Parts: sequence; C-alpha cells; structure tokens
Amino acid sequence: MTITKIMCEGFTVFEKISVDFSPGINVFVGANGTGKTHLMKIAYAACDITNTKSDFAGKLVRVFLPSGNAIGRLVKRHKTSKFGMAEVQTETRKLRIKFSNHTKKEESATVTGAKDWTSQSIDSVYIPVKEMLSNAPGFQSLYAEKNIHFEEIYADILLRAFRPSLRGQADDNRKKLLGTLQKAINGKVVSKGQEFFLNNSQGNLEFTLLAEGMRKLGLLWMLIQNGTLLKGSVLFWDEPETNLNPKMFGILMEILLELQRQGVQVFLATHDYVILKELDLQRKPNDNIVFHSLYKDRDSDDRIANHSADSFLGIHPNAIAEAFADLYNREVKRTLGGGSR
Repeated sequence: MTITKIMCEGFTVFEKISVDFSPGINVFVGANGTGKTHLMKIAYAACDITNTKSDFAGKLVRVFLPSGNAIGRLVKRHKTSKFGMAEVQTETRKLRIKFSNHTKKEESATVTGAKDWTSQSIDSVYIPVKEMLSNAPGFQSLYAEKNIHFEEIYADILLRAFRPSLRGQADDNRKKLLGTLQKAINGKVVSKGQEFFLNNSQGNLEFTLLAEGMRKLGLLWMLIQNGTLLKGSVLFWDEPETNLNPKMFGILMEILLELQRQGVQVFLATHDYVILKELDLQRKPNDNIVFHSLYKDRDSDDRIANHSADSFLGIHPNAIAEAFADLYNREVKRTLGGGSR
C-alpha cells in the first residue's frame, strides 16, 4: 500500500491544499513555514496507527504536541470559530479527521474511515532532524513513564532501531545496500543493552563519539538490516542533509533511489540544492520521483499552495535554486568589480 493523497482544510498552516503523491520518492521543497514537515507528520501518523491501532487524533496530538494537548490548536488560527480537517488516502482507503478550534480533548474529534484504514498495516518510519541513537539509553523508559515534552516521532524511531534482525540471509538487493552503507560508515552497527556502537576492525565505538551525520547513515543501515524498510513500507525523512557532509549526499540518494526501486515509498523534506541535483543526476528512466514545491501564493492572501513536478527543472517556484542563482550572480558581479551587490 502507498500513500496517494493528502488533503487539508484549516489544518495548521494550510487554508486548503491537496497533494497527490508518487509511489516512489516524494521531495518537499519550499521556504520555512510552508508546511513540508506537517504533511509528512500527518501521513506518518496515519501509517503508524495501522500497526499500533491507536486513535488517529491521539497520534496527531503526540506527533505535533499542541499546547495542553488540545487538538483544537492544530486548526489554522482565525479570530472566529473554525474547523480543521485532514484526510489521507491510499489506492483503496481513506482516513479523515475533523475538529474545531474549540476542541480540547482528542476523543471529541470526528474520525471517519478508521476501521477500514487499520484493517491492513502499513509499515513506516519517520527519521527526524535530530539524531536519537546516541540518546537511546534510558530514553524509552523515561518517555513511557514521564510526561516529557518530546514529539512521539523521537520515541518511535528508537523502537524501529531496536527491532531484531530478520532471520536468514539478506537477499542480493539488501546485501548491496548494506554493503554500500558499511563502506560509508566503515563498519556495522550493533546494540548492547540500550547503547549503539559502530563495530569495525578497531572494536566497538560508542555512537556518542561518532559524527552526527555518520550516526544517521548508521541508522539507515539498521533500518535496512532489521527489515523495517522492505517492499510496501514508507520512509519519511526530515532534512536528511542535516550534519551530513555533502560528499555523502550522493551515497545517500543512491540508497534512497534503490529503496524506491525495491518498493519502498519515500518522503523527503529538504533545503539542499545538492540533494535535489543528486536525485536528478542519478535517477533512471523508470524511477518514480515527484518534487512538491510548497509556497505562499501572493495572489490568494499568502495561502500555502503546491506545485508538483516530475523533473528537477520543473520545480516552480524553487527557493533553493533561486538562492544558489543569486549567490552565483553576486559572485560574478564582485569578480567583475561591481561590489557584493
């Protein structure tokens, strides 16, 4: 199963929006505050409850963390009463939630389609901007026992990382992916108790001693190795470029493109030009990649709008490319003696 569409009305930053998704890789681009992460969180919450069987409203509250756990605070802010709605669709199912800005308790929200939606599981994983494996010791028990102010995506990613390895030998595709990542991180990832280590010829190196970017690649290795990312699963990754050396972007995009070819649906939110170009340069004719440009529409009171394109050159507006073009033009002007502006 794949996520095919999200529709929102009066939800967080969105007045009204509808986005159709590729079964392969979906890349969100846009300025800060245009809702890239919000769309991924909505879709992830919908996927996650197919396995946990928890309530959609409750999962949204734990993923977004509105003040006082009041779900009504997820409604787009207006001076008058207003309703918020979000709907997630697959090829055959849809899940919808609706509530007003006065709704405080999650159980008061109206959820439709939940029984049919949760009848078939969708394995998913959300990799947040902040790396969590180095913070694993004690975090899960603390999160379970105390009301600490952490979005549930941080607890969820540790649950995925701690999954035991699949039985039997990895198939050739998984072996190739794992081998590429092992070469990049110079080892394999192992866990002892609640700690993660990079294991190589020098022994076990604590994750706290690794560069954060390497920890992210190590996490990806674990998710492939333990079977979290298999055909039919969905990967959400918020700003994969964070704390990762640009030289590694090519390897990372190679891995994600291959996962897509193996039937994993991928959602990325990025601000990085190199990420976009690596996808563009490495893609093959049969790869399914769609770029979703979220922007404030000046012709409709700055409402968040979306333009989707299946090619890098088709992205419009493209805030990332525009920023790099501006840098280039300023550099040329300075070189020609025109100053920095």
